Amino acid sequence: MNFNLSQIPERTLKPRNHGITMIMDKGLSIEEARNLMSVGHPHIDMVKLGFGTSFVTPNLKDKLEVYKSYNMPVYFGGTLFEAFLIRNQFEDYINVCKDFGVSYMEVSDGSISIPHAEKCGYIEKLSKHGVVLSEVGSKDAAHIIPPYKWIELMRSELNAGSLYVIAEAREAGNVGIYRGSGEVREGLVQEILTQIPAEKILWEAPQKAQQLYFLQLIGCNVNLGNIAPSEIIALEAMRIGLRGDTFEMYLEKK
Repeated sequence: MNFNLSQIPERTLKPRNHGITMIMDKGLSIEEARNLMSVGHPHIDMVKLGFGTSFVTPNLKDKLEVYKSYNMPVYFGGTLFEAFLIRNQFEDYINVCKDFGVSYMEVSDGSISIPHAEKCGYIEKLSKHGVVLSEVGSKDAAHIIPPYKWIELMRSELNAGSLYVIAEAREAGNVGIYRGSGEVREGLVQEILTQIPAEKILWEAPQKAQQLYFLQLIGCNVNLGNIAPSEIIALEAMRIGLRGDTFEMYLEKK
């Protein structure tokens, strides 16, 4: 930090196992990625190349080298995993990750239907090749999963080898753990937290109001994902009470 300020909450230090921030890169140029890392790398814990953007991103290996130069974990969006899977190219997916030096992998079933035992099998197989994150929840707003099922799925996927389970919200934050308006399904979230440790859940929270909700509920070291690159410094300030929304959260009561 640039100067001394009292009554600042203690953030976990990198490499963090909780309190992580995942940035969604939806097509940054090499220079934009370099600029992002130059200012944001102390506050970013992993970068997701959103949905299938890695397939059409020019000079992908060169961009990945920028992230690697900062020891930044990168992974392809779960939609790409599903795109390989539905084309019966699971082994090709593993080979692509190896070829590009990507050791973090996301397993999701938000766009296609995968029997859950089979999904856990993919998690187990991929965990032999790297770090696995798995996403729970559907991208279909009409597909409402009851809380007990979220808990059951998350527990099984952690047991299968996922480092974190990701609570689905899409890039817009309007499905899964949120209503179409972006409002948090509070009952669902709080029920999940009765059974699944907060440290093992990565909450997709692209909207500021969603980030604020989880900061108030869990604290400054909550895991947040799908953050826009332009919001990384603003989010870190909000985490520690240096934005109007959280200004009074950590001040001593007089």
